[in-house]
Amino acid sequence: MTPEQLRDLVRTAVAAVVERGTLAVAVPDDVLVERPKNPEHGDYATNVALRLAKPAGMPPRAVADLLAEELRAQPGVARVDVAGPGFLNVTLAQGALGQIAVRAVTAGEGYGRTDTLAGQRLNLEFVSANPTGPVHIGGSRWAAVGDAIGRLLQAGGAEVTREYYINDAGAQIDRFARSLQAAAKGEPVPEDGYGGAYIADIAASVVAAVPDVLGRDDEAQVQAFRDTGVALMLDEIRSSMEGFGVDFDVWFSEKSLYDTGAVDKALARLREQGHVYEADGAVWLRTTDFGDDKDRVLVKADGETTYFASDCAYYLDKRARGFDRVVIMLGADHSGYVGRYKALVAATGDDPDTNLEILVGQLVNLLRDGEPVRMSKRAGTIVLLSDLTDAIGVDAARYALARASVDQTIDIDVELWSRKTNDNPVFYVQYAHARISSVLRNAADLGLALGEAGDVDARLLVHDRENDLLRALGEFPRVVTSAAELRAPHRVARYLEELAGTYHRFYDACRVLPRGDEEATPLTTARLWLCAATAVVLRNGLGVLGVSAPERM
Repeated sequence: MTPEQLRDLVRTAVAAVVERGTLAVAVPDDVLVERPKNPEHGDYATNVALRLAKPAGMPPRAVADLLAEELRAQPGVARVDVAGPGFLNVTLAQGALGQIAVRAVTAGEGYGRTDTLAGQRLNLEFVSANPTGPVHIGGSRWAAVGDAIGRLLQAGGAEVTREYYINDAGAQIDRFARSLQAAAKGEPVPEDGYGGAYIADIAASVVAAVPDVLGRDDEAQVQAFRDTGVALMLDEIRSSMEGFGVDFDVWFSEKSLYDTGAVDKALARLREQGHVYEADGAVWLRTTDFGDDKDRVLVKADGETTYFASDCAYYLDKRARGFDRVVIMLGADHSGYVGRYKALVAATGDDPDTNLEILVGQLVNLLRDGEPVRMSKRAGTIVLLSDLTDAIGVDAARYALARASVDQTIDIDVELWSRKTNDNPVFYVQYAHARISSVLRNAADLGLALGEAGDVDARLLVHDRENDLLRALGEFPRVVTSAAELRAPHRVARYLEELAGTYHRFYDACRVLPRGDEEATPLTTARLWLCAATAVVLRNGLGVLGVSAPERM
């Protein structure tokens, strides 16, 4: 019995007492069931009696006594104690606890998935680095975290579209094109231009693709470097993301918002709603009416539209595509953007608290020998995603980037994350999976199979270390659900590390396979199911983070 199943059982008990007329309350939609800090207090505890006491007009312990009596009669429950002001401490029957292993194995990839977010349509935009250079280490954090959040949301039943916004319009693209042109001609980098070896590489590729480019007039040259250079840079970014295990459903072009007239339509809509005005020759959106610290320019005095104008059109486009909630992931250097975007959403008539969610993440530092790695050979002034993966590998990079809360700055120590030892967190978790895979292979060599679910006697799993492992496995669906709701994949990583440690302690205390001429027993089968269940959870948890679960290491 998992915590979720016990939660439903508690709700059933409340409903039964209410139906008999001994408790006059509404049956709660949700019930908190958690593991007590002291294992001697039972397998699980709930505060439901304290929650219902006031509406019932009864002392909490009186409500607890009613529910305890009902729960004691339920199958799978061994004991129910009323503690403190009215907590219910529940001890499961041994077979009920052992069934967690059976459920995990039979559910396989589905174990941990729920329908708690079913019906939600979410647009998840992350990375969205300008196509003017390779993805740097800051963008790599959003690649790892964003993709993991997408996987978590889908595990919760939400419909998720991963989207990359291509900033292929505006002044930075002009500077990029001019930088490529200068590199192709062997001239110095223009003022405010882009440097680094990659500029020369892209410029050479443009010349190879458009052999007559340098023979054209200046305007035609810049246009060719702009079009071909952005396409080549975008191809490289796509390749980097794919190599990092991140697949976007939509690559959305900012330029398309102008080509289709979406920007003009968005500004016209906001004007009709009375939120646009003109001053000092510019066109403004009155965002101060919606909590922003100042109004924002949509069209400058010289007639050039701003990025904010594009943002208006882009947000409306997402909503027109049917997304209930727009989730945007930004780096710390864009934290000032939150207020204006919320104001924009409110100006369109939407509720920023319902239709918008902005996550802001902190910086990443790459360390070698305790000192920051400050530059890339290719980019010249920044550390690239490729530098990170070359140093520690894709699995370690994804795990390291997702392991900490995004509101924390993180240091990634190349030496630590490259080690094949247990002080490397990703190795520690992956090794647990590989160790279990070895056990299951050895079992197969001995002719021992798991068999069908009905063949395992889960009541035999009575050792303290077995119970610890079963309770840990039972927590996985709830960990996934909370991580999805809080957009916190680091909760999964920390859970996996705890689970790996719990498994290693079980393995050291409980012999799984028979030795020598010993015969296999029903306990052997039960422990093999427990091992297989742990492998399922490790595999599913690593999968949520986009990290592999190797069978051999």
